[in-house]
Amino acid sequence: MNTHIYMIRHGDSPKEGPERTRRLTEKGIADAQKVTELLKKEDMDVVVSSPYLRSVLTAEGIGQHIGRSVIVKEDLKERIFSRDNNRISDQELGPLLEESFRDPDFALEGAESNAECQRRAVAVLDTLLHTYKGKNIAVGTHGAVMTLMMNHYDSRFDLKFLYSTSKPDIYRMEFKGLELVGVHRLWTEAERVTI
Repeated sequence: MNTHIYMIRHGDSPKEGPERTRRLTEKGIADAQKVTELLKKEDMDVVVSSPYLRSVLTAEGIGQHIGRSVIVKEDLKERIFSRDNNRISDQELGPLLEESFRDPDFALEGAESNAECQRRAVAVLDTLLHTYKGKNIAVGTHGAVMTLMMNHYDSRFDLKFLYSTSKPDIYRMEFKGLELVGVHRLWTEAERVTI
């Protein structure tokens, strides 16, 4: 029996404030309810999330639906882009992402590279794949770290893919053991990623 990881990118959140405590906007809250409704049909077994509040808030409805608390995993947090770990502006983020996808070891001083972020997050996924083999696992996540986790299994999940995602977004990754055998975008049925 294959294992399914549902990557749930968080809903819309305010543009200001610390990464860890930014909540959801009204639109983000409404979309989180839609995420829950959509995933009710998928028979989740467990819900895991980044510690960042906007991810927990996006995923917690499905946890409530299955009667389980969200399991918070520190290493699923978004890539640390700046020394103070506050949100950086879109004008700064674009060039930083471009350089980071050209050079996976590139990082601003005191921040984290794509390679470092990918290593820590994929280690969590590997543990989940072993622990919940044959189960459906919901993972509350963020754009960059989600892309880096998916990229570990298939290089087509790159910067262009990251820019094509939305807030929220949902991708069902199907694994046979540790091998990725399929990806299906659930948030917008018309747009599919096929392996």
